Amino acid sequence: MKTGLYFGSFNPVHIGHMAIANYMVEFTGLDEVWFVISPHNPLKKKESLLADHFRLDMVEMAIAGDERLRCCDIELHMPRPSYTVDTLTYLRERYPRNELALIMGADGLSTFHKWKNYELIEKNVPRFVYPRAGIPAGEVKKHKNIFYAEDAPLIQLSSSWIREGIKRKHDLRHFLPGPVHEYIKTMQFYR
Repeated sequence: MKTGLYFGSFNPVHIGHMAIANYMVEFTGLDEVWFVISPHNPLKKKESLLADHFRLDMVEMAIAGDERLRCCDIELHMPRPSYTVDTLTYLRERYPRNELALIMGADGLSTFHKWKNYELIEKNVPRFVYPRAGIPAGEVKKHKNIFYAEDAPLIQLSSSWIREGIKRKHDLRHFLPGPVHEYIKTMQFYR
């Protein structure tokens, strides 16, 4: 089983995340994608980060009914801050039959060298990289052990844009999976 690990805060999960996961399963040879909910990315600010269980609930709502997608809460039970290399070690021990791969945006490659033990990850774990605006394909292809999803649709939607739009009281129902939109509205998140 080839498993793509899609790490993120998913604050909130939106249709861009869903499109990327769908692309990875349908066009790259991955059998499944696990949304790995991160408690807090050490390289990002923590402001406006919803509680872990709310973000977990939203991802579960977003992927409901799609057997190719799975929600993984492992990092929510690990010491913090969480580091990808530690999560990979744990998942390899727990799921030895799964061939693990990372899913990441091309913009993440510029800070990859800041990740804890990035050399181990680079050497041992293939990275499935989706395009980002302003990142030339030539720059992406310089990296080792990657599959560049060069023909993937360019997604320029971000969770921060979604949060800001909600804060300004815009109707963003078509930018979020239906159940996630309803949940955010009911819980009055990001206002």
